Amino acid sequence: MTAGELVFQNQVHALYSNHHGWLYGWLRRKLGCPHRAADVAQNTFLRVLAARDALCGVEQPRAWLTTTATRLIIDEERRRQIEQAYLAELALWAQDCEGYPSPEQMLVALQALEQLSAVLEAVPCNARIAFVRHYLDGETHATVAAELGVSTKMVQKYLARVLLECRSFDPLPQ
Repeated sequence: MTAGELVFQNQVHALYSNHHGWLYGWLRRKLGCPHRAADVAQNTFLRVLAARDALCGVEQPRAWLTTTATRLIIDEERRRQIEQAYLAELALWAQDCEGYPSPEQMLVALQALEQLSAVLEAVPCNARIAFVRHYLDGETHATVAAELGVSTKMVQKYLARVLLECRSFDPLPQ
């Protein structure tokens, strides 16, 4: 193990030892569920390990940890909303059909949802919000524009950007 790796390992250990209990408590209060809090705390520290360079020079570790944890909660909620929308559509579809979707159809639908989720994570926040509000929540361009504090033309640009990203999405990164 190199000296740099040892320093990084010691920094992560100190960060975890000094702040894990606090982060877990903060997440328990925020989420109201000890199991979800433990999962998000664990995922937060996994992100710390993945963001090795970001750890160097962190002056406010609790602010950094809460920001990371909050982003994880948002990502989890976004995936949950996509899953719920899919299940709702599937239930409506099942009412109109005599049979249920085949495993192949379900796999294709789940892969499409995963690709959409990856695209939404890759676009800017306002574009993601505009897409979700318009296409999943059914809000008009004007309503979304008012929520974001932009023009309806800008909302249309956001939606076009996400749709173009969906069209050019390559599920296999190079």
